[in-house]
Amino acid sequence: MSHSFDDSHPIFVQIAEKVEDDIIEGFLREGDKISSTNEFAAYYQINPATAAKGINKLVDDGIIFKKRGVGMFVNEGAKEILFKKRNQAFFDAYVQPALLEARKINLSKEKLIEMIKQEGESK
Repeated sequence: MSHSFDDSHPIFVQIAEKVEDDIIEGFLREGDKISSTNEFAAYYQINPATAAKGINKLVDDGIIFKKRGVGMFVNEGAKEILFKKRNQAFFDAYVQPALLEARKINLSKEKLIEMIKQEGESK
């Protein structure tokens, strides 16, 4: 079975994001063993070096840790690290641009907050 990747960013980043999503959504918990790089490579039909690069990114970010000869595991506090990371990414990608655009059109922060609250109540 293969997984289609998009062209918006490198495959190794998408592999890392898939593991991150599994942690955030509770499919992987602290201490759980994750698939090996070879298993990722076989499942996604990608080069093992690409899979390893995605996994190593997670190790570098403190999300997972390796036990030599045993495997890779979800690190303690990984979910909180990911929440902080994703909150910052959300702020950078959506909140900052919204605030900049609001300033351009003379929309006050209060009015912007009111608009967000109204949208939240309509769902």
